[in-house]
Amino acid sequence: MASELTYRGGGASPVAGAGAGAGGYSAKPSKPLAWLPRAARYAAAEHRPLFALAGMLIAAAVITIASPSTSSSSTTAVSSYSSSNNHHNNPLARFSVEPALHHRDLSGPARHFVGGKVPLGLKRKALRVLVTGGAGFVGSHLVDRLLERGDSVIVVDNLFTGRKDNVVHHFGNPNFEMIRHDVVEPILLEVDQIYHLACPASPVHYKYNPVKTIKTNVVGTLNMLGLAKRINARFLLTSTSEVYGDPLQHPQVETYWGNVNPIGVRSCYDEGKRTAETLTMDYHRGANLEVRIARIFNTYGPRMCIDDGRVVSNFVAQALRKEPLTVYGDGKQTRSFQYVSDLVEGLMKLMEGEQVGPFNLGNPGEFTMLELAKVVQDTIDPNARIEFRQNTQDDPHKRKPDISRAKELLGWEPKIPLREGLPLMVTDFRKRIFGDQDSTTNTGNQQG
Repeated sequence: MASELTYRGGGASPVAGAGAGAGGYSAKPSKPLAWLPRAARYAAAEHRPLFALAGMLIAAAVITIASPSTSSSSTTAVSSYSSSNNHHNNPLARFSVEPALHHRDLSGPARHFVGGKVPLGLKRKALRVLVTGGAGFVGSHLVDRLLERGDSVIVVDNLFTGRKDNVVHHFGNPNFEMIRHDVVEPILLEVDQIYHLACPASPVHYKYNPVKTIKTNVVGTLNMLGLAKRINARFLLTSTSEVYGDPLQHPQVETYWGNVNPIGVRSCYDEGKRTAETLTMDYHRGANLEVRIARIFNTYGPRMCIDDGRVVSNFVAQALRKEPLTVYGDGKQTRSFQYVSDLVEGLMKLMEGEQVGPFNLGNPGEFTMLELAKVVQDTIDPNARIEFRQNTQDDPHKRKPDISRAKELLGWEPKIPLREGLPLMVTDFRKRIFGDQDSTTNTGNQQG
């Protein structure tokens, strides 16, 4: 019986029995590329696109290796520029892309310009900064400085003690944004730095609602720390000299733990800020959060609340209104007063530096309340009289910062003395108290 097997060779079917063995089958045809391994033969026969791709990759590698290196190109460009300066007749010489080589600082490495771009490292990267309490007294001055240096600023403020008037001059600035929001409630924003200033800071305001005050210090700080952790932002807490309470150490250094009444009428603020410092350090140690802590001493300047109960604003407003200057106790309590621009400078140096803190930020110049009243009399009205009243509960007897650490590690110290800064504050208060009346007329009336 003839074989039903079909010959699948490349040529014509062989004649049956021709050259065949006893069974009548033809010889097995030879395979192409028999010298290659079986896998290679299969790839060559069935996977030709792979070989095409490999060829293109090899060609690209050869071209890359054969092309001139970047360094040789830049050397050629510099050489061309040098030679062009030796041939003033070259009309294209003024179009060289390396003009900065003649003007660069020889003490440092050359920076090469590419087209019209600013060279790397020449311009500071603008930051996106959140300032809680940014419509308040200190916060608004901080916002001014941050915008002045080119940052984008978001202010979050519930306007309990802050005022829109403090930041209204920025409302047309595309780099400024204000959100009316209470930090006791969470908020999600994308920023690089957080300055956490939100909290009433004067006795009149924080005693008005002590539970709200301590919630702002604790829950508000927790919310801002949580935000900083989620978005990996650097966090600065503005604490206070009140963490020292009625100090038994004078002047106060950052290592002093304080003498605070935990159940007094001021403890909502004092203990609230102490807890805020605790939370900040716990986030730093437990979550590797970048934090900074500033302990702010008495600060004065334009935009202070006129009737906030703090001694400088009290004295200035009373003198302008021809009211007696109210001194509590015997007037021998001491305070240290720094102008607001000095404080803002310290906060920014702390944020940009590498030190966690805490740092005392204040003016070590010490005044008794009677001495302060005398400065206000000299500045506003020599005839202003002083009226003594009973001292308030838990009022500290002495307050003076030791700023040695800030001087050494931050390179910061206040520059504006009280007798220079106070007139600037008086001008602002006079305008706000008397409105649009002529300031010269008011000055004459107050001096009479």
